[in-house]
Amino acid sequence: MAAERKVTITAIAREAGVSVPTVSRVVNGRSDVAPETRARVEELLRQYGYRRRTHAPGDRAALLDLVFNDLDSPWAVEIIRGVEEVAGAAGVGTVVSAIHDRAGAARQWMTNLRARASDGVIMVTSVLEPLLHKELHRLGVPLVVVDPAGAPPLDAPTVGATNWAGGLAATEHLLSLGHRRIGFVAGPPRLLCSRARLDGYRAALEGAGLPVAEELMVPGDFYHESGFTGCERLMELADPPTALFAASDQMAMGAMEALRRRGLRVPQEVSVVGFDDLPEMRWSAPPLTTVRQPLAEMGKVAARTVLRQTRGEEIDTPRLELATELVVRASTAPPPPAG
Repeated sequence: MAAERKVTITAIAREAGVSVPTVSRVVNGRSDVAPETRARVEELLRQYGYRRRTHAPGDRAALLDLVFNDLDSPWAVEIIRGVEEVAGAAGVGTVVSAIHDRAGAARQWMTNLRARASDGVIMVTSVLEPLLHKELHRLGVPLVVVDPAGAPPLDAPTVGATNWAGGLAATEHLLSLGHRRIGFVAGPPRLLCSRARLDGYRAALEGAGLPVAEELMVPGDFYHESGFTGCERLMELADPPTALFAASDQMAMGAMEALRRRGLRVPQEVSVVGFDDLPEMRWSAPPLTTVRQPLAEMGKVAARTVLRQTRGEEIDTPRLELATELVVRASTAPPPPAG
C-alpha cells in the first residue's frame, strides 16, 4: 500500500481488515467504533500520512461509479440526471461507465475502479459477476443496485419501480376502454422488470376473465426496432389486436411507426401504451399514453443510499420500489366498432 501514489480510505480499510464506513467513522471522529479497531485504523492513518481529500467536505464520499450495461437508451440519461443532482449537491464526482456484455469488460472496469479508488458504486440493470461482487465487498466499496437484472446480492440495497403494478395499470386502462384483444411487446426476459411488466399484463387479463393468448405476446428488447417488428407480427394475425401494450416507450414508438406504415391510425384503429414516460413522449404524434416510472428519482434515491453507506449509516430499507403512475394521453381510445 505504501507504493500507492495516494492513500485512500479504501486502501486503509483493506490494510486494517475493516469496512470503508468504519474508517470513515474514525476519520470523522465518530464514537461508534470499537477501541481496538479505532487504534488500529488511527495507527495506519498516521503511518501512511492519510489526509482528507480537500474537495470532499466533511464525511462525504469524493467519487461514485455509476455503471450501466448500455448507455444507448434515453432512460439512462434520466437516471444519470438524478444521480448527478444528489452527488453534485454533496460535492461528489460521478464516473459513468458502460460495461456492455463484452468479454472482460466488467473486469477492466474493476481494474479502473481500483485505480481511481471510488468510494461507492451504483449499478443499473447490470449483472454483477460473483467474483466482482466479492472483490467490491473485500475492498469495502458500498454498492447499490438499480433495477437489478437478476437476483441482486443479498447485502446490496436495491432501488426499483413497481413494474408489476405498472403493467397491471396499463392493461386495465385498455380493458376499461373496451379492448379485449390486447397485444404485448415484452422486454428482455433476463430482466426482473421485464418479467414483472409481463406478469402485470397477465394478471389484468385474468382479472377480467379473459384468456392469456400466447399469440398476442411477442418478444422485444426495449428498443425501437423490436417494437416495430413485434407490432408487424401482431398485425399479421388472422384476428389482430385492437390495442398494444409495449414494455418500453421506445418499443411503443417503433410499434406506432409500424402502424403508420400500414395505414392504421392511432388511436382510432389501434391504441398504444408504453412504459417509462420519457420526456419526449408528450411530443410524439399522438402524445403517448404510458406508465411513468420515476427514473430520475430512482437515481436520486440510489445516490442518497450509497452516500449514506459511505458515512457508515445503516440502511433501514434495503429493498425500495418507487411507485409507477399511468399517464393517459392521446394514443388510447375505445376500439373501433366491430365490422
